[in-house]
Amino acid sequence: MRRALLALLLLSVTAAPVAASTVAEAEALLKARDPRAAVAVAPLLAADPRDPAVRVLQTRALLQQRKAKDALEFAEETVELSPGHAPAHYWLGNAYGARIGQVGMLSQASMAPKIRASFQRAIELDPNLHDARTGLVEFYLQAPGIVGGSVDEARKQADELMRRDPPRGHYARARVLAKEGKEAQAGQAYLAAHAARPQQAEFRMAAGMVHQQSGDWDKAFAIFETWTREEPKAAGAWYQLGRAAALSGQRLELGAEALRRFLALPAAVGDPEPKHAWYRLGQVLVHAGDKAGARAAFQQALKADPKFAEPKAELAKL
Repeated sequence: MRRALLALLLLSVTAAPVAASTVAEAEALLKARDPRAAVAVAPLLAADPRDPAVRVLQTRALLQQRKAKDALEFAEETVELSPGHAPAHYWLGNAYGARIGQVGMLSQASMAPKIRASFQRAIELDPNLHDARTGLVEFYLQAPGIVGGSVDEARKQADELMRRDPPRGHYARARVLAKEGKEAQAGQAYLAAHAARPQQAEFRMAAGMVHQQSGDWDKAFAIFETWTREEPKAAGAWYQLGRAAALSGQRLELGAEALRRFLALPAAVGDPEPKHAWYRLGQVLVHAGDKAGARAAFQQALKADPKFAEPKAELAKL
């Protein structure tokens, strides 16, 4: 099956123009969540099907296309071909993480330790592969204890990140503090991470959310406006800009435009579902006094999910 998948991927090279000539160019497209990323990777893979760096890009492209099963098969083969390549193990862990929600409980129980093992092997090979260590923190915080979850182990990895890369250390400690219910301390740690490295996406998101939760709307708007200005394709930032307007009742025209921008961008793994954007758009339009527009937005949310309780309640009010 894996060989058949690779053959299919290589055949796709002739179906589209080359969009990138180097690994760095293809990686930039992946980082930007550009829909041309898969096309960019294909000729690189055709040129050298065994290159672990290129194969990692292909795994990432499959994950961005929400093809978790294919991504996992490809990542497993990459590790078999290049067992000493740390990023291959890291992306194998991510592929397991993407796939685990699509399988049954028994499969989840056997797959969860493989996520941990993949991240652990990645940092054994490269202790400064901080994304893998961050992934290990998330595993320990999210996994049940029966399959290896442990707040204490997460804290150890967060401390190591603090030693090796303080901004990431602040972020990891915030994740641990949040798990422990220490929200105020977690918020300060998130803000410290953002202050130290303001252009990192997850730090921006966390800081913006902290300001939303505290009702510091000017700071929340400032973070997400700066982000969307610097990265116009940052869909999550557009969504949060709209969410801030919906919750605060401020900057309503900006909020409505932000949510429409979000809905127009390609869906990506980790972004809110479109139904939530329609719901927030409806809230913004209620604030603006546009009942007809709000009703239409709430109906779009329910069209995507007829059981979505919040827009149902808002429609009842209208």
